[in-house]
Amino acid sequence: MHCFRKITSDLYWVGGSDRRLELFENIFPLSKGVSYNSYLLMDEKTVLFDTADHAIGHQFLENIKAVLNGRALDYLVVNHMEPDHCAMIEELILRYPNMQIIGNAKTFPLISQFFDFDLDGKAITVKEGDTFSSGAHTLHFIMAPMIHWPETMMTYDETDKVLFSADAFGTFGALNGNIFNDEVDFDREWLDETRRYYTNIVGKYGIQVQNVLKKTAELDIRVICPLHGPIWRTNLDYIIEKYDTWSRYEPEEAGVMIAYASMYGNTENMAEIFAAILAEAGVKNIRMHNISKTHVSELISDSFKYSHIILAAPTYNNGIYPLMHSYLEDMKALSLQNRTIAVLGNGTWAPQSSKLISAKIGEMKNMRLLDLAITIKSSVKDSHMEEIQSLARQIAAEVL
Repeated sequence: MHCFRKITSDLYWVGGSDRRLELFENIFPLSKGVSYNSYLLMDEKTVLFDTADHAIGHQFLENIKAVLNGRALDYLVVNHMEPDHCAMIEELILRYPNMQIIGNAKTFPLISQFFDFDLDGKAITVKEGDTFSSGAHTLHFIMAPMIHWPETMMTYDETDKVLFSADAFGTFGALNGNIFNDEVDFDREWLDETRRYYTNIVGKYGIQVQNVLKKTAELDIRVICPLHGPIWRTNLDYIIEKYDTWSRYEPEEAGVMIAYASMYGNTENMAEIFAAILAEAGVKNIRMHNISKTHVSELISDSFKYSHIILAAPTYNNGIYPLMHSYLEDMKALSLQNRTIAVLGNGTWAPQSSKLISAKIGEMKNMRLLDLAITIKSSVKDSHMEEIQSLARQIAAEVL
C-alpha cells in the first residue's frame, strides 16, 4: 500500500524509511534507521527527483504509482548517483520506458557503470545555470561537486522556491511519519545524528561545502528537500548556519571532549580525575568517551562539536593504542581543524603514547597542541596531581 505525503500543492514526498539496516555504507551504526527521500512533481510534465535504495524499492514504486494516478513519468532528475539514491533507476526505465533522465556530464558515465540499459535518446545533459521547464515550474541546476561525490548537483525550483539538495542537509535516522522539521523537536531528536552524518560523510569537503553555500545564498529558498531526513520548511537559517560552522571547521560549542582508551582502568582513572577537576573549575559542557566502546563516527561527531579535545591512551606495542590510532587517522582524513588538543599518556615500562599522539596531531592542519603533555607510569600518583590540575585548570579557563 502506498505511503506518501504532500509538500506543496503539486510536490510529493514518495520516499521511505529503512529500520532494518544496521550499518550505513556498511560502516556507520544506525540505531534509528535511515530514510531515503525522493520527490515527485506533478506539473504539465511529471518530474521525479532521485530514486531510492533497493531496501525500500517496493514501497517507493507503489508511492510513485499512486501519486501519478495513471499518468506517465516523464522525467527523472538525478542529483546524486550513489546507490542509496540511484538503485531504482533501471526499475523505473522498465515501468516508464519513455522516461528521460536529466543529469550532468559526470552523471551519465556513472549510470553506465552501474547499469546496462541504453541511454540513447534518454539522456538530457545540463550544466551550471541551465534551466528546464516542466510547465508551471522552472528548474535551475547547481553543480555541487564533491558533496560528496564528483557528479553531485542540486536542483532549485524557481517557482516554489524549493531546493533539492542531494545529500546536503541530510541526516541519519528513519522518518516517523513526521517528515518536516517543524513537526519534530530537531535539537533533541535529530541534531546529533545530523552532525554525525555531516562530519563522517561530508566532513572532508569543507571547502566544497563553502562554495555551494555561497551559490545557494543568492537564492530565495523556502523549502529544502534533502535525500535523507526531515524536509526543511521553517527556520532554514538554523541548518544552513550549522553547515557553515561545520564546513569552516569551527567548534560548534565551547566545551571539552575527553576521548580515552584504557586496558586495565588506570588511564581511565586519569581521565576521570581530569574531568572532575574541569567540573570543579566550573566547566559544565564535558563529554567523555571510552573509545573502545564508542564507534569512531560518534568520536568524529563530537570532535567537530567541541572546542577542546583531551586524548588519553596507554602505550601499546611501543606505539599508539590501536583504537586511538584509528580515531586519529579519521580525524586527519576528515580534515578536522581549529581545535585545542591536550594529551594524557600512560605506559608501564616504556611510555611512548604522549609523544606519538602529539606527533600525530602535528600532522594535522591548524591544530593547537598544548605544550604540557602528561605521562604517567602505570597509575596516577600524588606526584602527578599538580601537573594534571594545572593542565585541567588552563583548559577550564579557556573554555569559560
